[in-house]
Amino acid sequence: MKKATLLLTALFLGAVSIFAQQFDDYFEDKTLRLDYIFAGDSATQEIFFQEASSTPQWAGRRHHLNQPLLKGNGQITVRDPQSRQVIYANSFSSLFQEWQSTEEATQVKKAFENCFQVPYPKQIVEVTISLHDIHGRVSASLTHTISPDDILIREKSSSATWEYLHIGGEPQNCIDIAILAEGYTANDQEKFHDDARRACGFLLGHEPFKSMANKFNIIAVSAESAERGVSVPRKDTWKKTAASSHYDTFYSDRYLMTTNMQDIYDQLAGVPFEHIIVLANTSLYGGGGIYNSINVTTSDHPTARQVLVHEFGHSFGGLGDEYFYDDQYSSMYPADKEPWEPNLTTLVDFSSKWADMMDKKTAVPTPPIKYKDYNARNTFTFLQLNEKQQHALIHTVGAYEGGGYQSKGVYRPAMECRMKINEVEEFCPVCTRALIKMIEYYTE
Repeated sequence: MKKATLLLTALFLGAVSIFAQQFDDYFEDKTLRLDYIFAGDSATQEIFFQEASSTPQWAGRRHHLNQPLLKGNGQITVRDPQSRQVIYANSFSSLFQEWQSTEEATQVKKAFENCFQVPYPKQIVEVTISLHDIHGRVSASLTHTISPDDILIREKSSSATWEYLHIGGEPQNCIDIAILAEGYTANDQEKFHDDARRACGFLLGHEPFKSMANKFNIIAVSAESAERGVSVPRKDTWKKTAASSHYDTFYSDRYLMTTNMQDIYDQLAGVPFEHIIVLANTSLYGGGGIYNSINVTTSDHPTARQVLVHEFGHSFGGLGDEYFYDDQYSSMYPADKEPWEPNLTTLVDFSSKWADMMDKKTAVPTPPIKYKDYNARNTFTFLQLNEKQQHALIHTVGAYEGGGYQSKGVYRPAMECRMKINEVEEFCPVCTRALIKMIEYYTE
């Protein structure tokens, strides 16, 4: 660990000058962590600022500072109060906003923890955090100032040990991913490192990450849990774990998630990271991924590789789910609004999506590709198709109806994709291009 850390520190110090003119005008090489509470119900939202803290070193991007690539479901913006110039901005989604679409949110108000990292400012800054509704309109907003000299901003550190599993290059030119141990006791740490190395291999063995592995640094963080495994509420099984993750999120059996974001960030304090993978020590199927927030995945289920990559498509790439249900015709994606996810469209502004990747003769909407005994809901039959047929289902780009959980009014770019079913090994061409764009956004 020491050798890897020293190497990265040397690389970091040797290349800071590349971005000095843009970054160093406003920021120190430190991280400012901002903790908020998002609260409300299906109709109302409020944002509360809780506290600020700091950690050494800034592992985030040092260019495109004020230009989020995707809109997300919310945005955090840092301004110079004198010039009103935006000096840093990032977009995100949140578990709270997902919860707002549930039936429970029509009956009760709840509060959710959220943590964000921004570069540490040299002078007083104005921070605005906003949430957007399904129409893309601001539904809640909070603006406050932060002084870098505030005596209540304390530097945090974690007792968890960490080491690099993969070093792609200089930290400020790479995407830094922390894999956090969840449900691994003190006696399970050897297993965690084996599982984390395997998870690292899953991710970097998958395109487009495989071809761009030099753009990533991946770190294993050995947080210890009091008990082995994770909580399964439907079985009345509750565990004391580092991240307090559990299945049955929103009463969905397979949705494995956590609301304890502050505990997670405390475990990662001092670790140079931008993206979080919580690796849960379980063989039960499940997971979850939220854009620029968190990815929770399992260690031992037979589909662990597929789930990890799929959820990383959400948490890192901002990709939407391409599967759908027959009984949901309108919920998250209104017919009059183009989704911000790069792999979903309502055709409102299709030219901004993947129209340029389609054959000019392809109809929009695109008729589904049909094979005997196959339809877009029959994943078992997909595995029985020959290689040529499978390739056509993944690589024939069109605008196929059904996506974003809705069978009507939302369109996806391919019949089948890694963002739709576990049986498909690849991202479709549209998702692949979106992921490459995101990698380049962070690193070039």
